[in-house]
Amino acid sequence: MFPYYKRFDLQVTVAEETVTEDFEVDKDVKFLRGVLLTSNYDDLLYYRGQQSITINGKEFFPSDYESKLLMTGINTDPNTRYYDLGEEVISGKIRVSYTDIGNDNADFIPYRVSIYVKGERAEQ
Repeated sequence: MFPYYKRFDLQVTVAEETVTEDFEVDKDVKFLRGVLLTSNYDDLLYYRGQQSITINGKEFFPSDYESKLLMTGINTDPNTRYYDLGEEVISGKIRVSYTDIGNDNADFIPYRVSIYVKGERAEQ
């Protein structure tokens, strides 16, 4: 199998609202192995973010799952940055519902949330 990495972006433009987007991985991807969150403003993602992530109709993270639990720092080994999904997840559709929650530690400005997925492509 060949590695697959893909980034999907959500734009958070209004404070304390939920943004829901559906994404689809490439057709030749057979399995998804991991997920990771990052942002152009990591402090907003860390303090203000929570989301649900559903893959092919199966909820992997519930709606109040804090974003900081899916983030990694630059001191993390690059080979261990992704949250392991724990099973062979057949690739397909990913639904992310991201909620911006008010927090005094980070004032709101519009920001981007990036969802990275790690998977395996079929041999070519």
